[in-house]
Amino acid sequence: MNHSLPVGSVPQGPENGPDRRRAGDRPVFLVGMMGAGKTTIGRHLARLLGREFVDLDHELEARCGVRVSLIFDIEGEEGFRKREASLLEECTRRRNIVLATGGGAVLAPENRRYLAERGLVLYLRATADELYRRVSRDRGRPLLQTANPQERLRDLLAQREPLYESVAHLTIDTGSAPVANLARGLLPLLEQHEVNS
Repeated sequence: MNHSLPVGSVPQGPENGPDRRRAGDRPVFLVGMMGAGKTTIGRHLARLLGREFVDLDHELEARCGVRVSLIFDIEGEEGFRKREASLLEECTRRRNIVLATGGGAVLAPENRRYLAERGLVLYLRATADELYRRVSRDRGRPLLQTANPQERLRDLLAQREPLYESVAHLTIDTGSAPVANLARGLLPLLEQHEVNS
């Protein structure tokens, strides 16, 4: 079910192929660690597919009126995860979207079920070193506010990677490829997956 491809092997397709919407309106869900590129790649992919882009964390912030970090401060991780699960259940019912989930959205079994059953799941994979390089200066990551954020990131990746893999229909190594190329390269993979499913 899950096809894993390194960056170098992602086919490079034309930005506006003959029928870029042929895959229908089945939602595309992006999972992966913080810093994997879900929001950045998701925006490009949604534009190429002519779809709405939704970032689950940003949607949650808009509804709550505060940043994710403040939700963590006030309600703790458990409170945040409850809010996240409720919103994920709602968002995964929407058609014709590209949804970037939060890094920990896969922790709850019901969330994994919603993702796997309601859309096409792409796991954007990156190494712990690459992830740390991308997020080390970002103070808005509550789970990394520790004495050793790099070690914390490695622990989180070890815990979550099997969960990402369990829901993913396709796994893509993000590496250092330009985002626009990576997003364009996903189009034929999505098309092929739809044809074969």
